[in-house]
Amino acid sequence: MPIFMWVILSVIIIQRLVELVIARSNEQWMKQRGAIEKGKQHYKWFIIVHTLFFLSLIAEIIFRQQSISFNYVLFTAFIITQIGRIWCIATLGRFWNTKIIIAPQFDVIKRGPYKYVKHPNYIIVGIELFVIPSLFGAWFTAIVFPILHALLLYVRIPVEEKAVYGH
Repeated sequence: MPIFMWVILSVIIIQRLVELVIARSNEQWMKQRGAIEKGKQHYKWFIIVHTLFFLSLIAEIIFRQQSISFNYVLFTAFIITQIGRIWCIATLGRFWNTKIIIAPQFDVIKRGPYKYVKHPNYIIVGIELFVIPSLFGAWFTAIVFPILHALLLYVRIPVEEKAVYGH
């Protein structure tokens, strides 16, 4: 695999680690203001699935015998998802998190991408879980992990809806 593809993968992994640091800081900020966490039981599955995603992707890249060519369409889709991801995080600001953390004294944010859809970040992650491995020719990962993501959301979204909206 060309070195620039390893650079792209490294940047993605570093980005996700930075996001976890941001989420942890936001969690502490919110909890200092009386926020509580919901859905702790299923959160570990998000960690497991997303960790396995990167392990599967790397294993598939290493053990795949074919060379890959750079795909501009997939890379453009990847860049668009990153713009959407940053838009979601920036819109939520201190309220963005990977966990369900609720502070009832704050209003639900309904601007930015949240003006158009309740859970834009989940849509973006689902697309990323297909686009990123496809960019690397990792078709097993591209098929399995969006399905696992959808299964996790089947559990998570009702918990989040109940926590945020009370239904």
